[in-house]
Amino acid sequence: MNVFLWIVQLALALFYFAGGAYKTFMFDEVANQLRMISRGGWAAIGVFEMLGAVLLLVPAVVRSTPIPTAIIAAALAVETLALAVVYATYSRDLTAANPLVWAVVIGVLAAFVAYGRYAVKPPA
Repeated sequence: MNVFLWIVQLALALFYFAGGAYKTFMFDEVANQLRMISRGGWAAIGVFEMLGAVLLLVPAVVRSTPIPTAIIAAALAVETLALAVVYATYSRDLTAANPLVWAVVIGVLAAFVAYGRYAVKPPA
């Protein structure tokens, strides 16, 4: 289970870093999809996602306990599922081009990692 969680964490880190960079640096394209959030809002979301992506992988490097990973994965899950609600106001089409579909899948995977990391080694 631990190896599977690390594979999912690595995939999530790649998705979150790419998505965060897109939201931060490609604002004009993001704004065409959804005008509810300002440029600063998209930048803040993007920076949070890029930081979260890095923090998903830090425990592997420093051999730390999995609790910080569970916390950041839970925070990313909440952020992504909240963003999915915003996307749902834009479109509810179940197509691969709709960011709602991706946000829900990534948010559920982040919640899975948060639960898995917490359940693997619960706090003492």
